[in-house]
Amino acid sequence: MINTWNNFLNIIRSMTLVDVLDILIIAFLLYQIVKIVRETRAVQLMKGIGALLLLYMVASIFELKTLKSVMNNLWETGIIALVIVFQPEIRRMLERVAQSSLSNITLFQSSQQKQQDMDIIIRKSIDVIASSCEYLSRTKTGALIVFERETKLGEIIKTGTIIDATPSLELIGNLFFVNSPLHDGAMVIRDGRVYAAGCFLPLSQNYTISKEMGTRHRAGLGMSENSDAIVVIVSEETGTISVAQSGTIKRNYNVDGLKKYLKKEMIRSKNETEQKNIVKSLFKKGKETDIQEK
Repeated sequence: MINTWNNFLNIIRSMTLVDVLDILIIAFLLYQIVKIVRETRAVQLMKGIGALLLLYMVASIFELKTLKSVMNNLWETGIIALVIVFQPEIRRMLERVAQSSLSNITLFQSSQQKQQDMDIIIRKSIDVIASSCEYLSRTKTGALIVFERETKLGEIIKTGTIIDATPSLELIGNLFFVNSPLHDGAMVIRDGRVYAAGCFLPLSQNYTISKEMGTRHRAGLGMSENSDAIVVIVSEETGTISVAQSGTIKRNYNVDGLKKYLKKEMIRSKNETEQKNIVKSLFKKGKETDIQEK
């Protein structure tokens, strides 16, 4: 025990800033991986992999040559098998990384004025859509509304019918009316407009969600798992309004709460302006401090 403790202290003393940074990066990556696979079928697979690792350690300790040989051959092809089995989780992780990279750099965005004009349109559409959801909730009419963001949903739109119209209570009510030919599918909102309806969404692979949630909720959750879209779901059984985003679902929204949440997530120019004002104020304070020091 003393030797082990001394070795540990020697390792700590020999560590440099680069080593600490290296450990922090690995810890962050492991945390993100655990966050992605948590509460999905991948958790059970990870337990299986852990059991195989334990078996391999036992074979190594007790010199079980045959078992060790089998395990070695298994690990040689195991990487390919893991990529195949974890394909949905790996895809989701890479998509989230892409969503937070170049698309957030100012050089790749449109002008500030154009973005502000677009946000005005989006703000108005959110007000109309939220009011429509309130009406659908009162009448217990099922609805599935997808707000497209950075990830383009061309493949999903192809499964439905192009509408490309300004949202209104009458339009949304007619599209989700029980006898409407498009009522079973999802509506896609692009740039503040009802772009498509009757679209089919991928079902969630998360089998731990509540059994109270039906196919409509599973489809909304699946869409949020495979893209950065925000999905609003109105239950036809209870009239409950739910929102799915990033593989999680929150329920029991009222019209005001829904408007507030959607505007916070969808409208960007206000947040960008606030950030710029903070930077300017900090820069101004820095200049004032320099002048006072001089």
